[in-house]
Amino acid sequence: MIEFEGLVKKFGERTVLKGIDLKISAGEIVFILGTSGTGKSVLLKTLVGLLRADAGRIRIGGIDVTDISEEDYLPIRRRCGMVFQHPALFDSLTVLENVAYGLMKHERLSLDQARPRAHECLEMVGLGGQDLESLETKLPTQISYGMQKRVSLARTVAVGPEVLLFDEPTTGLDPVTTKQINRLIQELSRKLKTTAIVVSHDMDCALEIADRIVVLDQGLIVAQGSVAEILRSTHPLVVDFLVEAKAREVTA
Repeated sequence: MIEFEGLVKKFGERTVLKGIDLKISAGEIVFILGTSGTGKSVLLKTLVGLLRADAGRIRIGGIDVTDISEEDYLPIRRRCGMVFQHPALFDSLTVLENVAYGLMKHERLSLDQARPRAHECLEMVGLGGQDLESLETKLPTQISYGMQKRVSLARTVAVGPEVLLFDEPTTGLDPVTTKQINRLIQELSRKLKTTAIVVSHDMDCALEIADRIVVLDQGLIVAQGSVAEILRSTHPLVVDFLVEAKAREVTA
């Protein structure tokens, strides 16, 4: 379980998170929605210690990580795999080397030793098959942006995280690839039995695969619940998100 208790994060005079209370159960797929600048990505970064909270507590699997040292945070971070908004692949490394990177660094495997696991993860994200031998030798700049996203996801799951964190994972993708990535998030979370937290502004994605949707506005949780509960919400921001999602559905 992941717990945020009274979480506060400030940047100078601006308070971005204003006392967030949120519990996420093991194995849940939770979408955190909100407009730009409302603190969605900040919440993820406080979870893995990239940012430190100004008040409140954070617990991962019952361990209070709020004030632990950088050294003590390292094993906690290895339990959490983060997929950033952009693929963030190493341009100088091949696809295979990118996927194997965490295995080589943390588990001290050679590239040949890491190759079977890297192949397995590439197959998980739909990049296996007959073209795998050709794909694994390519550099990130030699494959499409959508494929880069998949490689990034393969790299993240290769080290076996217990928690998957996604920061706007479908940004910059066309509608077809967006749906494919959404299905991958759902399938991987179920298959690997991981907890998934997805930061997004896309209600369509949330309605399709989320177990629970949390809506942030001005640093506060203004609505949360199952898909059915969110569809019944009367909060103005939630209604706006739903109207926008419906409009996209009609024009699709």
